[in-house]
Amino acid sequence: MRILKRRNEQNHLELSIPIEDAARRGELYGSSDCNLRLIRSAFEVRVSARDSIVHLSGEPEAVQRAAFVIQELQKALRNRPDLPDELVQEFIEQSLNHSNQTLRARTIEVYLASASIVPKGDGQQGYVNSIFGNDLTFCTGPAGTGKTFLAVAAAVSLHRKQKVKRIVLVRPAVEAGEKLGYLPGDLQAKVNPYLRPLFDAMNDMMSYDQLRRFMQNDIIEVVPLAFMRGRTLNNAAIILDEAQNATVAQMLMFLTRLGQRSKMIVTGDESQSDLSEQEPSGFVDAMQRLAKVDGVGMVRLSQIDIVRHPLVQLVVEAYGRNGAKVR
Repeated sequence: MRILKRRNEQNHLELSIPIEDAARRGELYGSSDCNLRLIRSAFEVRVSARDSIVHLSGEPEAVQRAAFVIQELQKALRNRPDLPDELVQEFIEQSLNHSNQTLRARTIEVYLASASIVPKGDGQQGYVNSIFGNDLTFCTGPAGTGKTFLAVAAAVSLHRKQKVKRIVLVRPAVEAGEKLGYLPGDLQAKVNPYLRPLFDAMNDMMSYDQLRRFMQNDIIEVVPLAFMRGRTLNNAAIILDEAQNATVAQMLMFLTRLGQRSKMIVTGDESQSDLSEQEPSGFVDAMQRLAKVDGVGMVRLSQIDIVRHPLVQLVVEAYGRNGAKVR
């Protein structure tokens, strides 16, 4: 979940929280917005709702606590028809009892001061915990579950905290058969179309000038998978995106690039390989081989973790019934 965050000169915090299921706004807000009024009264924050977004503003700690309640209510709505007053009060009490450190721990701090990233639900939180807790994390899941976005957020956060010195973005170029020579421009220009989703994520986390400066200084590097041979990457956060399109040999080559004091994140959808039917996916193979290896995190996100427009979840479900590919 992306939660937009702003501070004004009075040291007030403003948060904009997307509603994960717009069709159930009524249950979330309560009859005549009674749930929102309870939150406003408990934390003395301003609360408004429009266009499937809840807007909070007020003293920073109070806003963070109110945001925690709204997130917990959204999680509860996945498995129940409504939200009784006593449940809302229970979440309010939990938030009041949480330490400030616990509330802050869910937030991924990135470079852009006007943005903050908070994982949505247990699946995404477990994914982020795995990235920070393991040197190698695999994540599989359908389109829209935040696999790429959260991987980039974690990498940017690690760099911001000086835990790594570089960020390396890697993706197979299956459509070009890993032969990019016919495309115009230098290597970066050739591979940019394949790395566009990673750049889109980074644009939410740092200014354009900072992103350009990092790329010019090789702090952020974009590499097609085929060009990773022979390298050892130390002090780096390395992301392989769309990994289901890597062959077994390519995956082995990539995984053995991991150097000292580095983090490696491998994302993909094991059901959506663009390889030929005769070519097994290195992503699926690696997840099977490394499932019980200590220090390797395995995360499986599902349709309930989808964070794009609420209709995306319904689209994925509809197309998934006949095996169609969704990205």
